[in-house]
Amino acid sequence: SHHKICRNPTQTHFSMINIKSEFHLQKIGQKMRFLVLSTAVLATTLTSVTFAENTKQLNYNVVNVQAEATRKVSNDEMHAVLYIEKSNKQPSELATQISQLMNQAMALARKYPQVKVETGSQTTYPIYDNDSRKLKEWRGRAELQIESTDFKAASQLIGELQQYFQTQSINFSVSDAQRKKVENELMVEASKNFQQRAQLLSQAWNKSAYNLVNLNLNTSNSYPQPIMMRASMAKFSADEAAPAQDVAAGESKITVNANGTIQFK
Repeated sequence: SHHKICRNPTQTHFSMINIKSEFHLQKIGQKMRFLVLSTAVLATTLTSVTFAENTKQLNYNVVNVQAEATRKVSNDEMHAVLYIEKSNKQPSELATQISQLMNQAMALARKYPQVKVETGSQTTYPIYDNDSRKLKEWRGRAELQIESTDFKAASQLIGELQQYFQTQSINFSVSDAQRKKVENELMVEASKNFQQRAQLLSQAWNKSAYNLVNLNLNTSNSYPQPIMMRASMAKFSADEAAPAQDVAAGESKITVNANGTIQFK
């Protein structure tokens, strides 16, 4: 009984130490969580202040600048649209007739490998009598699209095709390869013009230098309108081929615009 009484104080003492230790650890954990939270709040506050300062700096001494570079370029690509129109009371015979003429045209075009020839739209529709409103006949139309940088070859092919086809339009443009080459050169030129204007404005406002905030480069092309030709002018009899036509391709204007924002130092 005596030993039992003596052990109880020791057990109680150890229990008190455990309770105090757990309480002490909880206090440390709370302090650590508070420290982490405080650090996060401080970082967020500093970030907000920095962002506000940057925003304030960007809105100060900011100027919009525009410049451009333009060049007239000789059109080096020819485009033409030719067509045939035929009528027949039997739609199957009409389709055969148009197919034969289109096949002849494609066979003729193979003599000119430097000319790109493609079939365009094809339509067949009924024609009704104006009085009785009864079906009178069927009419079909088919197109050929011609494209080439060899004007002489394209003109010769068109002249031969006009034995059967009529010319709807002819127009000229800058080829993709030439346009990209000129646009790249104009981008450099427009950028230099932009820098010159930015430097000029800096001097006008007694600023030592400037920083570029943003810059946009945009291209635009101005092509001449296509030459529209009347059927009576472009139609030739089957036994008469048109001579090759001398063409004047003209010029197109290519422009690169530079729009941006600078900030004076």
